[in-house]
Amino acid sequence: MIAAIKPSGANTRGLLAYLYGPGRHDEHTDPHIVAGFAMLAMPDPGRDENATLTQLARYLDEPVRLRNSEFGKKITDHVWHCPVRAAPEDRHLSDAEWSEIAQRIVAAAGIAPEGDDLACRWIAVRHADDHIHILATTVREDGRRPKLHDSGIRVGDACRQIEKDYGLRRLKKGDRTGTRAPTQAEMHKAQRLGWEQTSREWLQDRIRAAIPHARTAEELLAYLEADGIAVKARRGPSGDLLGYAAGRPGDLDKDGEQVFHPGGKIAPDLTLPKLQARLEAGQPEEHPTARRNQPTTPWHRATEALDAFRTDLADDTHAQAHITALGELLEATAQKAPTHLRAELQTAAKAFARAQRSQIRAEDRAAHTMRNAARDIVHTTTGPDGSALAALIAALLWAGLIAGRWHEAKGHAHQADAARQALHHLQAAAEQALTPTLVVLEQRQPREETRRTLAHDVRAAIPDQADRVLTDPSWPALAALLADAEARGHQPHQILKEAAAQRELGTARQPARVLIARLQHTSRNPSPNPRAEAARRRTTASWTSQPGHGTQPPAAPPKRPRR
Repeated sequence: MIAAIKPSGANTRGLLAYLYGPGRHDEHTDPHIVAGFAMLAMPDPGRDENATLTQLARYLDEPVRLRNSEFGKKITDHVWHCPVRAAPEDRHLSDAEWSEIAQRIVAAAGIAPEGDDLACRWIAVRHADDHIHILATTVREDGRRPKLHDSGIRVGDACRQIEKDYGLRRLKKGDRTGTRAPTQAEMHKAQRLGWEQTSREWLQDRIRAAIPHARTAEELLAYLEADGIAVKARRGPSGDLLGYAAGRPGDLDKDGEQVFHPGGKIAPDLTLPKLQARLEAGQPEEHPTARRNQPTTPWHRATEALDAFRTDLADDTHAQAHITALGELLEATAQKAPTHLRAELQTAAKAFARAQRSQIRAEDRAAHTMRNAARDIVHTTTGPDGSALAALIAALLWAGLIAGRWHEAKGHAHQADAARQALHHLQAAAEQALTPTLVVLEQRQPREETRRTLAHDVRAAIPDQADRVLTDPSWPALAALLADAEARGHQPHQILKEAAAQRELGTARQPARVLIARLQHTSRNPSPNPRAEAARRRTTASWTSQPGHGTQPPAAPPKRPRR
């Protein structure tokens, strides 16, 4: 059950005309009052043919008129409007049930606390099976204003209890970090202009896409302007940036002026202070040799940045920072990924945006490595090779799974659900990215003797999951990759242990595929293995000496002694 509080100005009569009218699309049927203050004395135009909307409006506004006549400053914001809607799959509630629900809502909001005879005047109008509208005038009978601070939170809590008591669909408790739902006016405007998203939704996607491209808030605003988005910056006398608002091209008001939305109204984490904390949080100065010692491509650097993701969640403030940066890295990857993977990755990034924010304050400095990796990716001019991208997406998938588990452990229901949605799309992208690699590897299966030796390595390195790995349809491809890795100087037993340590395999549907993705990342820089290197040189020499062959050695390495 959703209750959306909407302050509606001062026109009580105008709102009543909508509630008792046919609706914008003829969806209102049988409008009538199901609950209200002093029901016996209240005129109901839906049930009494002699009652009028003007009479009802005057009745509700009476305390407002009395107060305005006694005080010089008139109240002009006294109309309180709260639609309360059941879920589509919920049963149809009776008028009596809606009456009880309305009374609980106004009591929780502070409009009409239980047992308060001097509370505000209010009514609940029903004109459809699945919802009611509560209208109140926010001046009490004693002339005071009600205490409505945090009323939305209290009403939300009341709705969660109502769902339980009436056997309705149970929604997750809010935590004040969600974006504001589009208003009816915004949705109607988007529909009228042929837009798939409302302006605030569209702007949120564009700002999140721009974040990996900027190192400061000033750079971010400049990037948005270059992308065609209208930006209005608020500055102090010194020229310092104090705030900003953004507007969608073509979103004009009735006077033909650009409509602007403040960053905090677009999304809670897109306020200027929060953006500055993320973008400008003390990035440590790199040592001159730091880049020289890093992996060669942005894609490899990003995968490496994710390697320590599990341990980075040990401290809550660091965990929140890394999860926020994970969303930026996912967005950056989606922007630079090949076309056939972009849709799944963009959908994953959009879903994960809700998992990026919680009530826990982030220590943004802790996530500078991952944030730098995201910036490196969006600024690179070369695309990834297939294996590097597959390894990165697999690492993103694993990091997203860990982030979801962290949110679950903290009781962050909305964030955990968002992470699960993102994982669904990341899984699809990971499978698509790995498929070409699997095809190539399966065509280069090593000899049976080599596969038996490698199977022995699997059982020694990961005994608990060995049977699942060896019966996985992708085991022949994994064997080919292990043989290649050994030829390049790795010890299969050791790199299997390292790859398994990066992600537990018990929850993996196809553990061999998980290991392949991890090994593609682990094995790019061979560790010294003199025996394997000598064998590789001998094999290469013998292969190139044979007539009719090229200069490439065979995929399978020579047999090595068992350990």
